[in-house]
Amino acid sequence: MRIVIVFESMFGATEKFARAIADGMAVSAGAEVVNVDDAPIDLTGVDLLVVGGPTHVHGMTRATTRQSAADQVTYPMRSKTGIREWLASLGPLPHGLAVAAFDTRIDKPRVFTGAASLGVAKRLSRLGGRLAAPAESFFVGTEPVDVGPEPGEPARAEAWGAALGAALRRTGS
Repeated sequence: MRIVIVFESMFGATEKFARAIADGMAVSAGAEVVNVDDAPIDLTGVDLLVVGGPTHVHGMTRATTRQSAADQVTYPMRSKTGIREWLASLGPLPHGLAVAAFDTRIDKPRVFTGAASLGVAKRLSRLGGRLAAPAESFFVGTEPVDVGPEPGEPARAEAWGAALGAALRRTGS
């Protein structure tokens, strides 16, 4: 079983969540965790594709929002491009490919913050993906010096990964 987790991360928090999700899946199957900058275009042979990134201005990042994030810190961003651009570069997904989406955002009602995962899930579905789980958000701090995961969130991401892995095994996908 091949599982690929593609992440976009500005300050490193989304990458931590991607790795926590992979840790949760380790019980069922191993997962490749890949920065969007290195993400494959050919997904042949993949059984589950999980895609996640930060929420900026109610949705997936754009070049302008990534530049704004970069301007807030003195160190380089973890991802140079975004999941929006990567998804746009994909053709139709392999028939029946199971997909899931996650995002990172501040812990406020979604009506105020938006959620990048909703757009990711919609695009993956339009490309022919079969949603294996509802889109999920994981919470991070609000300042560039404190953008890490909120307490308890990595464990929640690991549990979400374990549930995804278990569901994949049950369906035999």
